[in-house]
Parts: sequence; C-alpha cells; structure tokens
Amino acid sequence: MDVLQGTHGIRFDGTRFWVLHRRREFGPFDYEWSKDFSGVEFMYRDQKFGEYCSSEEIFADLKQFSLPMRVVEVSCLTIGIILYGILNGLPERHWKELLRERLDESGFQRFRFRDEGQERLTG
Repeated sequence: MDVLQGTHGIRFDGTRFWVLHRRREFGPFDYEWSKDFSGVEFMYRDQKFGEYCSSEEIFADLKQFSLPMRVVEVSCLTIGIILYGILNGLPERHWKELLRERLDESGFQRFRFRDEGQERLTG
C-alpha cells in the first residue's frame, strides 16, 4: 500500500474524500443527490450530517461524530467548494484551485491534496 508521508492532507476518490489530521485519517466524506434531485445530502461514513436545499437553506452538523475541530473546518470547506463547483458547472481542476485558495486563506496551508483511489494517507 502506497502511503502519503506527512501529518495533514485531503485524499480524493471520486465524490468521496478523507481528511488526514495529525497522521489520523477521517472519512469518507461524500455527498449524494436527494431522491427528487432538488437538493444534496452531505454524508460522513454513510451517515447524513447535512443538506443543501437552496442557497438560502443549507445546514451541516458533525457534532455527533466528535471530530477534531480542524477536521470539521477542513471538511466543511471542502464539501462546500465541491458543492459550489457542481452547482456552477466547474471542472474539477477549477474547484480544486478554488479550494486550495480558501484553505490557504483560512490558515490550512498544510493540508495537501492527493487523488489516489483506495490508498490511504496515514504514515
């Protein structure tokens, strides 16, 4: 198994992603369209933690999972930018550039990206 060395990162695999924080991996985070395709549900380990219904109606609550605050912040920024990219028809390359900018602006420069199927981030 290939391993990403380091203590912080974000690994993408299709629509899913994992957050590595202090050498510990959290995820997968994911999204899925609601049954009527009018909204998007946010998932953590296949459990719903939030939903986008419209630009005026969005919520997310990861409290039940007792995740570190940095993981909550990075995962919410990530899922928010993915959603923005989907709703605005942005290619993956563009929303990832936007995510990198937002992470850097928010003080999360150490979270590097990795696109690697089933390989884990832990080291």
